[in-house]
Amino acid sequence: MASYCMTVTRLRLPLGSGAKRFHVSAVFSAKAKVAMSRFEPGSSISYEKMHENISIVRRRLSRPLTLSEKIVYGHLDDPAGQEIDRGRTYLRLRPDRVAMQDATAQMAMLQFISSGLPKVAVPSTIHCDHLIEAQVGGVQDLQRAKEINEEVYNFLATAAARYGVGFWKPGSGIIHQIILENYAYPGVMLIGTDSHTPNGGGLGGVCIGVGGADAVDVMAGIPWELKCPKVIGVRLTGTLSGWTSPKDIILKVAGILTVKGGTGAIVEYHGPGVDSISCTGMATICNMGAEIGATTSVFPYNHRMKTYLKKTGREEIASVADEFKEDLVPDEGCEYDQVIEVNLSELKPHINGPFTPDLAHPVSEIGAVAKKNGWPLEVKVGLIGSCTNSSYEDMGRAASLAKQALDQGLKCKAQFTITPGSEQIRATIERDGYAKILSDVGGVVLANACGPCIGQWDRRDVKKGEKNTIVTSFNRNFTARNDANPATHAFVTSPEIVTAFALAGTLSFNPETDYLIAPSGEKFKLEPPTGDELPSRGFDPGQDTYQHPPAESSSVKVDVSPSSNRLQLLEPFDKWNGKDLENMRVLIKVKGKCTTDHISAAGPWLKFRGHLDNISNNLLIGAVNIENNAVNKVKNQLTGEYGGVPDVARFYRANGVNWVVVGDENYGEGSSREHAALEPRHLGGRAIIVKSFARIHETNLKKQGLLPLTFANPSDYDKIRPDDKISIIGLKSFAPGKPLTAVIKHADGSEESVSLNHTFNETQIEWFKAGSALNRMKELQ
Repeated sequence: MASYCMTVTRLRLPLGSGAKRFHVSAVFSAKAKVAMSRFEPGSSISYEKMHENISIVRRRLSRPLTLSEKIVYGHLDDPAGQEIDRGRTYLRLRPDRVAMQDATAQMAMLQFISSGLPKVAVPSTIHCDHLIEAQVGGVQDLQRAKEINEEVYNFLATAAARYGVGFWKPGSGIIHQIILENYAYPGVMLIGTDSHTPNGGGLGGVCIGVGGADAVDVMAGIPWELKCPKVIGVRLTGTLSGWTSPKDIILKVAGILTVKGGTGAIVEYHGPGVDSISCTGMATICNMGAEIGATTSVFPYNHRMKTYLKKTGREEIASVADEFKEDLVPDEGCEYDQVIEVNLSELKPHINGPFTPDLAHPVSEIGAVAKKNGWPLEVKVGLIGSCTNSSYEDMGRAASLAKQALDQGLKCKAQFTITPGSEQIRATIERDGYAKILSDVGGVVLANACGPCIGQWDRRDVKKGEKNTIVTSFNRNFTARNDANPATHAFVTSPEIVTAFALAGTLSFNPETDYLIAPSGEKFKLEPPTGDELPSRGFDPGQDTYQHPPAESSSVKVDVSPSSNRLQLLEPFDKWNGKDLENMRVLIKVKGKCTTDHISAAGPWLKFRGHLDNISNNLLIGAVNIENNAVNKVKNQLTGEYGGVPDVARFYRANGVNWVVVGDENYGEGSSREHAALEPRHLGGRAIIVKSFARIHETNLKKQGLLPLTFANPSDYDKIRPDDKISIIGLKSFAPGKPLTAVIKHADGSEESVSLNHTFNETQIEWFKAGSALNRMKELQ
């Protein structure tokens, strides 16, 4: 280290401070060959290449760079020639790795198999976390999932082995926690087939949620396209203390930006308040950034990250990150497209909901607000854990409250569930006594999996349609998401507040000021939660649940039975016929919020994620039809009868009738699931016409050969009637930046035209012409 400092000092004398930027890779070229993870000793972290790219871009732009820009531009395929304009140009990038969860990995691997390629080109992993239903408890639920999903798990395990992908078996934990513990590192660019992939930003990486087709591009070694993101700066001052937690920061920011305020942007946290947040706390904040539509979120490298890397066995990565720290923090004087300031010393505990994650309330006010709005005050179930809040620190702080209650002889009034984020977290909280405390207070420890957070919950304490309240430390609370009950009022908050509400059993309890009553009749007040950031005795890794891909895999057989109702090999979508799309029917005109949960529900439908035809039976069954305010009830314009959305779509397809969907604002927000794009394409859809799109869903639609189009004038949404026929004109001269025209033919014989915008670039137009991005990939082989 001393010799390095002396070298840089000598270089700075004649060359200035820029010398360090230019020469650091040469100085450390030998030292910096550090493996990306202990599972991939042959794949090294490419800080030198990233530094070189940043230097090229810095010279071209001649301005200070944000951290987001350093990491993103540091992964450019052509840093010297790439046009860079935040919010406008498309970047061609080279991500370091890919991660897939089991529900989305099925379709991603089916697409990769269709590509005909022998091996993945970048380190990739599959994580079995979505298919485990919460029912009675961790051990029993895991065993049941292994039996029910044996065919799917076998497919994923053999496909992973055959194509060089690491495989994390069921019971390993939630994908994002596994990534944080093993694969994320400062400066990494990782794409994952789950919208909460940004969790890795808590360790200083740019980790982005995508659809499976994007993952296939990266696994195939093709440059990955991303519209050059804008950068929203969130400046943190002050210090977290008392009942306020990292979760409250993102709950507050979500209330400011709303569910679409971050669209097209990376949210970059900075300022002196950052150092008061643990690494896993930063991950919590980045994780829930998906709920504001952000491309991803990221924190600058600091000592909290360094400590976490060391505690998780990655001291070598921490050492080399220290040497390249200048590339892992924002430049002084860099400019953000928008700046939000949050004083942590003044921030109060928050709770958001119901039905949307951006409806923010201080915890001290939620009781009154709930009473005013007629929301049920009784808390039926409190649920802690999930990929957002399942760290050792989270569990410790929740356990500190549970211990106070137990000391007074009090147990939870509400049902209480605990979801460890990983096998490592489960084993460690068992060893250190947290799991016993949480169980003794009335909690049920569930499997190391997503469980209720993504609708994998066999809930039996209320009937469907029964109005009730649940409080979770999850990230998303859309209608019916957790338990398939549209009358469930779900609120998201920190694990600490969930625990307090579970003990009190009511939303009207303010843990900062109110008292609980012990069985003895004595009143007592909860002291603010406490908990160690990391285990003093280190982590207990628990059971080994990782499957390495074999060195020689050509003999590995991947079976997909033709009679399976869980898995189905893909057939290529049809190419564009070179003509305008004429006289298409309106399958449904959607009213209001339409998330990917509305378009392709999860829960019991997860079992069909590898079978496109079967999963398509849930197409838009949760969307509200503006014609009748009903769900899954649309008029078949050919027969005059009403039917389910997928049934009418199938009827149109069988009769050679193309169709469109018309939607409202931020269409497709929420999960990254590409099934919400695959299903309409499979059932004969050609275009989705809306006021605005969520980023991932818009890209997914393009990848599958559909036309995601937006009204140039949002009020034109009102012109379209359910019985209209729509023609899209101008496709023969389809070009970037050139609007298309929709000719609307009304049933009364009148016609009118509206202008439709799009965000297609040249490459994406080729996807449309070829029928899909996968078709285009094959054309170019």
